[in-house]
Amino acid sequence: MSETTVSVIVPVYNEAGNLDATLTMLRHALQAGDELVVVDGGSTDNSVEIARELADRVVLSAPGRARQMNAGARQARGDWLWFVHADSQLDGTHRQQLMRLPADARWGRFDVRLSGRRFLFRVIGAMINVRSRFSGIATGDQGIFVRRDIFTALEGYPDQPLMEDIALSRRLKQEQGRPHCLRPVLTTSSRRWESRGAWPTIWLMWSLRYRYWRGAQPEQLYRDYYGEH
Repeated sequence: MSETTVSVIVPVYNEAGNLDATLTMLRHALQAGDELVVVDGGSTDNSVEIARELADRVVLSAPGRARQMNAGARQARGDWLWFVHADSQLDGTHRQQLMRLPADARWGRFDVRLSGRRFLFRVIGAMINVRSRFSGIATGDQGIFVRRDIFTALEGYPDQPLMEDIALSRRLKQEQGRPHCLRPVLTTSSRRWESRGAWPTIWLMWSLRYRYWRGAQPEQLYRDYYGEH
């Protein structure tokens, strides 16, 4: 992957508390020719102002992570698209690993760990990575990367409110083969597990994925995930 460029796409919605740190880390990690694209889904805090200070391009989009990432991809110019969550922590070694991909690489993701200090969070991160390696399916907090031409041919993420990362991974696996699973680990926020409780969140996430596998509609899963009725 040497001598190719990367467009990092960060979907944002009211992420002012994390955004400055994340975008600064990304800014330092990227190389000449890369670009940093932030896609805001209607934030009511100062996320857009922060992004305009640090990103190469700020795109305003309808809300919804899939729609936002697709909007960013349409504006991106890099050979590779790298989708990074606004609460992720990474550095230049992650970009260097992308440079070492074989010439025939098509897509992949990074191992992940949770930011919290509890031992259980380390176990959760390890289980996410083991599950992903076994299944060949990646989740959004693992920093999915894919060649732009392939992403465009697939018409991007499906327009659904939840499990868009699982849906895209399935198609990529079926049509392009298994993902490249890279290290070093990418750190993602444990706030979801801390706010809801670790064990209830584990149960919720596994049950939602099981129901999605069984054919449940993403709209219903979204309502159950966010407690909307």
